[in-house]
Amino acid sequence: MDIENNVSQMSPPIFDGENYQAWAVRMTVHLEASDLWQAIDEDYEVTPLPANPTMAQMKLHKEKTLRKSKAKACMFSVVSSSIFTKDIWDYLKKEYQGNERTRNMQTLNLIREFEMMKMNEAETIKEYSNTLLGIANKIRLLDKDFPYDRIVKKNPCNLT
Repeated sequence: MDIENNVSQMSPPIFDGENYQAWAVRMTVHLEASDLWQAIDEDYEVTPLPANPTMAQMKLHKEKTLRKSKAKACMFSVVSSSIFTKDIWDYLKKEYQGNERTRNMQTLNLIREFEMMKMNEAETIKEYSNTLLGIANKIRLLDKDFPYDRIVKKNPCNLT
């Protein structure tokens, strides 16, 4: 087994609220060995890809996104359950859910996708219904109301 695999299999030090300085040194070394320290130290933002990205830009974007996600996952996994509080949950929610405007735009796009949906000839009613339900569930996950009767009205069996 090579050294890189050994490092990635080592458990990071768990922070239990005591002896922060020693934990921080050990954690820094662990993150450096895992090639994740840059994402924590620089706390860089992953910028969106341009309209027509090159392969190099897509690769760099993917690497930066993945490194940042791995670093966050590592950081959250090293906090003991007594320290893991709602503040961390709120941070994750804020970081990944987006603001109200973003959620509203996502909802509008999903509703438009739902309204534009048409059943393909090769598609079964069950497949079509599952697609509609999937879109409706995505809307509900954004904390928006989406009544079941809208789904029922789109069912091809109900069309006259």
